This record gives sequence, C-alpha cells and structure tokens, in this order.
Amino acid sequence: MSGLAIPPLDPSLVDRLVRAALDEDGAVRDVTTQALVPPEQQGRGVFLAKGSGVVAGLPVVVAAFHALDPSIRLSPKVQDGALVEPGSVVATVEGPLAPILSAERVALNFLQRLSGVATATRALVDAVAGLDVRIVDTRKTTPGLRALERYAVRVGGGHNHRFNLADGVLVKDNHLAAARSRGLSLAQVVAAARASAPHTMRIEVEVTTYAEAEEALAAGADVILLDNMSVAEMARCVGLAQGRALTEASGGVTLANVRAIAESGVDIISSGALTHSAKALDISLEIETA
Repeated sequence: MSGLAIPPLDPSLVDRLVRAALDEDGAVRDVTTQALVPPEQQGRGVFLAKGSGVVAGLPVVVAAFHALDPSIRLSPKVQDGALVEPGSVVATVEGPLAPILSAERVALNFLQRLSGVATATRALVDAVAGLDVRIVDTRKTTPGLRALERYAVRVGGGHNHRFNLADGVLVKDNHLAAARSRGLSLAQVVAAARASAPHTMRIEVEVTTYAEAEEALAAGADVILLDNMSVAEMARCVGLAQGRALTEASGGVTLANVRAIAESGVDIISSGALTHSAKALDISLEIETA
C-alpha cells in the first residue's frame, strides 16, 4: 500500500525457510536440469502476473535464487505492496540457467502464496476504507510460515494479532469451560490471568452473547472478542464497552459483510481466512535463453 511502512522480514529466517523448501523440493538434486542444462548456460526469466492482485514476497524470491547461486540477479519491476494486473511484469531474473530452473518452483510458490494473502487482505482493508477499524490476522497460518504470511498481511495493509500463545492473553470458550468445571467465575479467571501475565499485557475474553459481554466487562477484561455475533448484537456490545474495553469482531468475516461489521463500531476485525483460505495469485516465470 502506497506510503505504508512495512517492517522488513528477518533475512536469517527467510534464508532458513527457503533452504528448507529447496531441500524439500530436491533442488540441488534436480536430475532433469542436471541432465539437460549445462552449468555454463545463461538465461533470463520474466515473472508475469496472470491475475490482478497485490505483490508480496519478492525478498523471499531473491533468497531462493541466491541460496542456489548468489550470482543470480533478480530485478524487481514493482515493490511489495504494488497492485498488478494480468500481463504486468513483476520482476526479471538473469544468470546461470540451471539454478534458476531448479529454484523456480520454490520461488513461485512463495511469491504466489504471499501475494494471495496480501491480495485478500487488501480487499478487506479497502472494503472498510474511511472507518476507524483495523483488519487483523489470526494464528490460522500455515505451520512454519507464520512470519511470512503475517508479513504478507502487513503488505496488504492489515495488522497482526498476537504472533503466538506467549504474546497475549486470550481467554477462549475452552479455557472458560475448563475453569468453570473447577467452579471458577469469569471474574476469577480474569483475575488469575492478570496476576500471571506481565503488567503490559492486555486481557482479552471471547464472548458469544450480550450477557457474556456484560460479565466479561464486569470482570475487568481489557478487550472483548465478539465471536460469531450478528451485527446488531455487536453494536449493542460496542455501546456497552465504550470507554471500558476494546472490541474485536471475529468469525464468519467475508468481503460481503465486513463493512457492515465495521459499521457496528468495533475497533478490530480479525479474519483467519486471510491466511488459511487466501487464493494464490497466479504468477508465472517465462524463461528466455541467451
């Protein structure tokens, strides 16, 4: 998104992830390329967008090629966060053809996947434009790729929820069920969480009804997660929480209903679909030999 400062990816993390992906793909044992492409042959490739969307993941593409041959040169024609249309040139790559071909699939997998997440995020962000609300992701990410997918959410203009279970207190329905089976009230649950957590950490409680929201606010929750509520009931809860706690809407968020949800007045809208259901952006690599 133009003007949006996007925290960069950790290069050491990117290197570790791309090397694991290349190893999984057998890139250094690419029997087809080794049989057909001599080491001295040079080539050039063009990354072409075949669909409309937001580009994300170009630093990962660079890392994928450099992991096999640091002499490969990738020249981005757009930056992460740019909107592309079918036929747009995303980047060009030049150098020894064999390692380019061996890294091609891994590079494309990352670029397509992360661009898909960024595209899905941008759609929701654009749908709530002008309203004072944040679109955020969840922990419903591809195992091992959370840092990359959350980067893509930021590229799309969204924000990140807690990165992992150590980053924030979120008392969900199963936590409450476990506590209530021992005779604890919600007020006791919140007090126990606050006593255990650092003083800088907010206490968030998931609720599904207006009555539960009242109970959570009375217990001193800092954030109320409104789970799978109707827009009307969300609006009632927002009015109740005004000035007392932040409100987060979650569950069943779609492009069709996200603006109505935002108009309820919630502070945050979280969507697991940004990462678990984003459609990969169709991008191809067309090779031109010297």
